[in-house]
Amino acid sequence: MKISELAEASQVPAKTIRYYESIGLLSTAVRQANGYRYYHSADIETLVFIRRCRELNISIDDIKQLVSVQRDPKASCATVDSIISEQLARVRQTQRELAKLEHTLEALVTSCRSEQIQDCCILQSLRATDGA
Repeated sequence: MKISELAEASQVPAKTIRYYESIGLLSTAVRQANGYRYYHSADIETLVFIRRCRELNISIDDIKQLVSVQRDPKASCATVDSIISEQLARVRQTQRELAKLEHTLEALVTSCRSEQIQDCCILQSLRATDGA
C-alpha cells in the first residue's frame, strides 16, 4: 500500500510515517520503480502501536525498545514493565507539578481586587524579585 493509504489506516500523518522511518522506528519501505514507498499491512499494526504509545506520552527511545522487544515473543516482560512503570512515575510527577502550578495561579487570580493596572497585585507579584 502507498503511504497515503497507510496514513489513513493507521491514523498517523504521512509526514510522521516518513519521520519514523528516518529514525528507524518503522522499517524502511520498499520503493518501486516509480519512486513511491510501498508498505505492508503489518506496518499498520506497528504504527497503531506507536501512535498509542505516543498518546501515553512515551518517549521515542522507549517506544524503540518496546518495538524491539516484541521481536522475541518468549523474552521477559521486564523491559516493558520498567518502561511503563517509569512513565507512570513521570506522569505522577507532572501531576504534582501541575497541582502546584494550579495552586499558584489560583492564589494569583484571587489576589487582585484592583481595577487599574497600576495597582494590579498580580502584575506586582509577577514582577517581584524576591521569588514570591
